[in-house]
Amino acid sequence: MSKLHLVFGGRVTDPQTLDFAEPEALHVVGIFPDYASAEAAWRANAQRTVDDATMKYVVVHLHRMLEPEKPA
Repeated sequence: MSKLHLVFGGRVTDPQTLDFAEPEALHVVGIFPDYASAEAAWRANAQRTVDDATMKYVVVHLHRMLEPEKPA
């Protein structure tokens, strides 16, 4: 199985949490086949919004969610 990664972001209620203020307005960057390409996409979007402390982008390891019993 591919090690898929999802990159998305949006406005958070507190910059120290992952509590997204408007889940329906999340910016889904995409799904990537490996961590390196996901990290590059995350970095580009995070850098684009660096001056806005309430915007946060994250990388989600989809492969871990799809097969949680498998060791990382």
